[in-house]
Amino acid sequence: MAEECCTPGRNIMILACSGASNVGQLSNQAAVELTREGFGKMFCLAGIGGQLSGFVQSARDVEEMVVIDGCSVGCAKACLEQAQVPLRNYLVLTDLEIEKNKDFDLKRDEIDRVKEAVRSACGNP
Repeated sequence: MAEECCTPGRNIMILACSGASNVGQLSNQAAVELTREGFGKMFCLAGIGGQLSGFVQSARDVEEMVVIDGCSVGCAKACLEQAQVPLRNYLVLTDLEIEKNKDFDLKRDEIDRVKEAVRSACGNP
């Protein structure tokens, strides 16, 4: 089942923080939209964090990956470290000068900025 989560397109696995702040939700929304657009495929970070063997192995085996954390707390990064999955193409949204807050009315320009940063991290202009 886990191997079905990252098959189409360029096989870019997108792992997104979905934390309880605007930047967590921006990370998630960008991952959803990129998946819908055919740029990679969103994958279950919780499955990796929960150390579910199929999810962990899929993350270790995938050719390309991008990891999106909302802030410097680095929950997505920590999930991968705990599962001994190599971290590749890593973004922190607060490094993009997006201020962390509890406003869940996501702004279109910020979603687009995140998507652009993800594409850039994966070598796509």
